[in-house]
Amino acid sequence: QVQLVESGGGLVQAGDSLRLSCTVSGRTSTSSRMGWFRQAPGREREFVAAIRPSGGFRNYVDSVKGRFTISRDSATNTVYLQMNSLKTEDTGIYYCAVDLKPSGSSWSSAGPWGQGTQVTVSS
Repeated sequence: QVQLVESGGGLVQAGDSLRLSCTVSGRTSTSSRMGWFRQAPGREREFVAAIRPSGGFRNYVDSVKGRFTISRDSATNTVYLQMNSLKTEDTGIYYCAVDLKPSGSSWSSAGPWGQGTQVTVSS
């Protein structure tokens, strides 16, 4: 059974930075693409970033390109999301995911999902 535990969220001001972490445990494929999603209040969960198992190729939603960086540590099965120049529209609950699949021009995951970590950006 795969379990995901996210951490690193918090309340920050616009322009600040945060680094999210997600530790994955349980049975996971070593070829699994990992990533981050977020859900803002009143909105559906949306894709944010994905990374290949090798860590060599990354995908981002347009709204975070140039500000967010996804990385992973295969030795510890941990994925990170470095978020710089945060904006109020980045507010939401951030979830990590495994086994991402292409979905149109984006990516999706069937889960499982962790509890998420809250990111709140004030103006």
